[in-house]
Amino acid sequence: MDVGNNHIDDMPVISDIKNFDTKSGIWLERLVFNNRLIFIVICALITALLGYQASKVNVTASFEKMIPQNHPYTKNYFANKKELPGLGNQVRVVVESKKGDIMKPEYLEVLRRVSDALVLTPGVDRAWVKSLWTPGVRWSKVTEEGFLGGPVMPARYNGSPETLAELQTNISYAGLMGTLIGLDNRSSMVVVPLLEKDSETGLPLDYKAFSDRLEKIRSKEQTNDYRIHIVGFAKLIGDLIDGMMKVMMFFAAAFLIAGVVVYIYTRCIRSTTMLLICSLVAVTWLLGILVLLGHDLDPYSVLVPFLVFAIGVSHGAQKMNGIMQDIGRGTHRIIAARYTFRRLFVAGLTALLADTVGFAVLMIIDIPVIRDLALSASIGVAILIFTNLLLMPVVLSYIGVCPTAAARSLREETDEGSFVARASKALSFITRRRPATIVVACAAFLAIFGLIVGHHLQIGDLDPGAPELRPHSRYNLDNAYIISHYSLSSDVFAIITRTPERGGFQYAVQVDMDRLQWQLKQLPSVQTVKSVVDLVKLISSGACEGSTKWYSIPSHKRTLDWAATYTVNNNPDMCNLDVSVMPIIAYLSDHKAATLQQVVEVCDKFAKEHNTKDRQFLLAAGSAGIEASTNIVIKKANREMMFYVYLAIVALCFITFRNWRAVVVTIIPLGITSILCEALMVWLGIGVKVATLPVIALGVGIGVDYALYLVSVVIKYQREGVPLEEAYLKALRFTGKVVALVGVTLSVGVITWAFSPIKFQADMGILLSFMFIWNMVGALVVIPALSHFMMQTKSIYKGGASN
Repeated sequence: MDVGNNHIDDMPVISDIKNFDTKSGIWLERLVFNNRLIFIVICALITALLGYQASKVNVTASFEKMIPQNHPYTKNYFANKKELPGLGNQVRVVVESKKGDIMKPEYLEVLRRVSDALVLTPGVDRAWVKSLWTPGVRWSKVTEEGFLGGPVMPARYNGSPETLAELQTNISYAGLMGTLIGLDNRSSMVVVPLLEKDSETGLPLDYKAFSDRLEKIRSKEQTNDYRIHIVGFAKLIGDLIDGMMKVMMFFAAAFLIAGVVVYIYTRCIRSTTMLLICSLVAVTWLLGILVLLGHDLDPYSVLVPFLVFAIGVSHGAQKMNGIMQDIGRGTHRIIAARYTFRRLFVAGLTALLADTVGFAVLMIIDIPVIRDLALSASIGVAILIFTNLLLMPVVLSYIGVCPTAAARSLREETDEGSFVARASKALSFITRRRPATIVVACAAFLAIFGLIVGHHLQIGDLDPGAPELRPHSRYNLDNAYIISHYSLSSDVFAIITRTPERGGFQYAVQVDMDRLQWQLKQLPSVQTVKSVVDLVKLISSGACEGSTKWYSIPSHKRTLDWAATYTVNNNPDMCNLDVSVMPIIAYLSDHKAATLQQVVEVCDKFAKEHNTKDRQFLLAAGSAGIEASTNIVIKKANREMMFYVYLAIVALCFITFRNWRAVVVTIIPLGITSILCEALMVWLGIGVKVATLPVIALGVGIGVDYALYLVSVVIKYQREGVPLEEAYLKALRFTGKVVALVGVTLSVGVITWAFSPIKFQADMGILLSFMFIWNMVGALVVIPALSHFMMQTKSIYKGGASN
């Protein structure tokens, strides 16, 4: 595949369409341009159909799509999910009193209304809701007659001082301080486990609707005297979706900014407008196809339409530039459109294929939400082949460009005093020995510096709370309140103890569980650990008149069997009915990457040393356990993804250039940009996670566009015998100025995301903008410097294969 095998200087100026051979060109050109009206009508019909479908697009999210599907930890979680109520997707609602402690009838009435409203909310696993008002929250104590117990909320409660005192006593017996009751006794919590599917509709839980219901409860019950704090995955996703609605204004901003930047370059309203319209058509097709495929947008893939629009503008600008220069020379607009198609279609196609590969490689990551993003982006980039490589030249063949703008474009290329000519001349000097050596040395220094800094790049979240949102967001403020007022955080790491039926209360199993609990309690990041072992010890002590001397695991089988029966009847969340699945639950101080890694190492080592045929310790359930498995998958996928992205791009570049030296010259700047991007992530305190993992792959896939448009023209001239400096100068004046335009347009388009209320979208905007700019600098500065050392060989002049 040869790119750029015809340049402006090679095309004859034909001002009359009658003098043009309409049968010339490749079959695709003849098919499209000889049937222009039919092609436009077909595109218009497709746009109308897919536009109607696009109006039905939904924005939603799924808890299970956020986690790896085939990692051993998540397989363990899915296999035992039904046996572990409360360790999956749940929301925690805290009702805080501003008037003092919670032992007041007015407060308890507010809590009752909130608890009842949550129990009746669609999508809630009602049997496992916990609050002071639910019968599943129980107390127990040891008396002379044995164990006594019952619901914490007295059956005869009526708000009187007597029943309030009884409630206070029951709370102390149940040990709820720091769990369901705030440490300062000024708030209490409602724990709300969720179903993956709505019990009323049978459809996946609508997180936006569920979050809206929570907000209605909050707005109804929250006053100056009582405040409500809500945390949990469902609320987080609801807030993200609300934030995405605000993000839509950034699409409008990107649209306007791209239009302004392109117009400043072209000074042609009609072609600029058409460029924007064709890019919007691509976005419309994408959204319509996603609806037809049954896919929804989520907080992560919602940025794909922004990227597709920006990429469409960049490729469309190259086509518009070529047509403008031809028309400026006096060529008829139809012929100019066909000339531009001939020059740039293969380069544009290869570049879009590279973009597609960069997105498609993300499919190897075993996280459905990333795979959905990859699918959406791949479809969007493939659509650009039709809308911006074919449709735009055809439409411009009808409307043309402003003659004044065309003359100005030609003057900038030929006038040695113009800014474009002077900048091109200055950049072409980089192909000489001294400036090339300086540039390569600087590039090497930056690469080494980036490697040193990037070595500290971490996997996972680096901040407490929900790093997807701003630190001052209401969700993170609610989370900070709960962490500071409760001893049990929402970051739960659960180890699943699995035995044969009725095997969980064997003495050896209980002892091993106790040993693992003790090891976890020694970690500074673990707040506390609880399991059925605690109940067994309590029962053992209670059976001996409450003596603390007997607060231990009894070795007598009959006592253990009695403990098992008591636990199943009174604490079903600590073991299943057949006593074969028992979680060991560790409450962590945070879910930072280092914290999770430390806990995983301890548990994994213990499991390898103590697992037997009849006794297994399986990692991991709970929110922190699932996040730990996600971090492991991302760590492995990070390098694999980059390897496959670069492998695919090397293959595409080699097919395009047919010279290994040109491939090296193209790839090295991309690699330096990737290294610097990782260093920037370290400097900004951004970890590699679900939200940021795709960024580097996207930046590499899109960044190679610059080199493909530039290097292909350089090689074409070199193969004609033109010296490197002159070849590079010609390439700069033809495609180089548009490379700069594209870099600016892409960067400005995505940097607006930095103002998003959703932090991970802001992070993606900053990182992508950085990569677009540095890829542009690499193409315009580093490539000519490397070319001096790599592309002076005669093999390029002869057009041979790699040597």
